[in-house]
Amino acid sequence: MAPPPGPYSGTSTLALVARASAFSLGLVYGSLKLKILKMKTKSHKNSEAKAHH
Repeated sequence: MAPPPGPYSGTSTLALVARASAFSLGLVYGSLKLKILKMKTKSHKNSEAKAHH
């Protein structure tokens, strides 16, 4: 038995928009997190190099 068409059917415009926005938000969040992590590791390496000299 198929579920009745509605906001949770997965075929409505609202569901598609919600899914797309959630996906793009996840991408933005992921790239920001990566950038921050890369910056942290860079600064950590720099401080380590300074400590050795």
